[in-house]
Amino acid sequence: MASEAQRDVDVVRGAVRREHLAAAARAALGGGHRLDRVSRLRGGSKKGVYRLGFDDGSTAVAYLWDEAENFWPAARGGAADRLADPLAPASGIDLFVAAHGRLEALGVRTPRLHLADRSGRWCPADVAVVEDVPGENLEALLDGDPRRAETALARLAEVLDVLRGHSGPGFGRVALFDDGGTAHGRSCEALVLDRALADLAEAASRDARIARAAARLEDELRRLAAAVRPRAAYGLVHGELGPDHVLVDGDGQPVLIDIEGLMFFDVEWEHAFLRIRFAEHYRRLNSAGLDGRRLDLYALAMRLSLVAGPLRLLDGDFPDRGAMRAIAEHNLRRALALLPADGR
Repeated sequence: MASEAQRDVDVVRGAVRREHLAAAARAALGGGHRLDRVSRLRGGSKKGVYRLGFDDGSTAVAYLWDEAENFWPAARGGAADRLADPLAPASGIDLFVAAHGRLEALGVRTPRLHLADRSGRWCPADVAVVEDVPGENLEALLDGDPRRAETALARLAEVLDVLRGHSGPGFGRVALFDDGGTAHGRSCEALVLDRALADLAEAASRDARIARAAARLEDELRRLAAAVRPRAAYGLVHGELGPDHVLVDGDGQPVLIDIEGLMFFDVEWEHAFLRIRFAEHYRRLNSAGLDGRRLDLYALAMRLSLVAGPLRLLDGDFPDRGAMRAIAEHNLRRALALLPADGR
């Protein structure tokens, strides 16, 4: 996996120690691999992501779900309520296992799963051990190897078509439907509007520029939502598919990671995020038949989410604070730029 690693660590956040990861690795891979080093990988905010290096030169990656590994403020509501909310923070081994199984069944590449354990037998946290995919992520390739990135983008477009073509019985997380549950909310667009209004209120409480424009932003959200026509067709979406969440393996195939948010939803929600994160490269991922009115609503909602979320994350001890401030600032400016020039 191509994320930059920090120094070798003995103590993982919380109660998990090197010996716990060694036990989980033995259970996942057998006794022929002795754990030699553990490095925390950058980027994880809801779970711990650690590269495990073994004495034979092989590697694997461990995911840890534990309160100590989650940098986000405690979510409101119980676990069942959060699962039933498609836009609630996506974290947990159950979401991961359900998403991994669904992607694997569709032939969509994600790191091979060696172990998923909720029992606490090896670790005092939920743990998964997965393949360490060699090579760089798509974000790095877009910067450093444009030719290889173009091939990966073309293949990622094919993956998006596969996901879009896999329709669900309603909208909601894959894990929810696997358990026979039903999502909260009247429609995708209603959920997005409600969440956007909450994000607007939170962002306005934290930044004076949003506060000054709050009434206009609310009016624009409601205007865009009113223009959306009802629809009952839901494709499979990753939910947070930026180029940093796409590894590229030795065969040039895209490998999706951070998959816990996999859900049935409006595909325009995915494409609103893709447009933001892939910028000029989005042209390779654009898809015919998208609803422009939904895209307009979701684009503004996504921008507000990318202001409120990073600012909320900074309430805790997330280490890469400069990056979060930069994300919030960039999306704040872009959200304000989406307001009509006539101020209606």
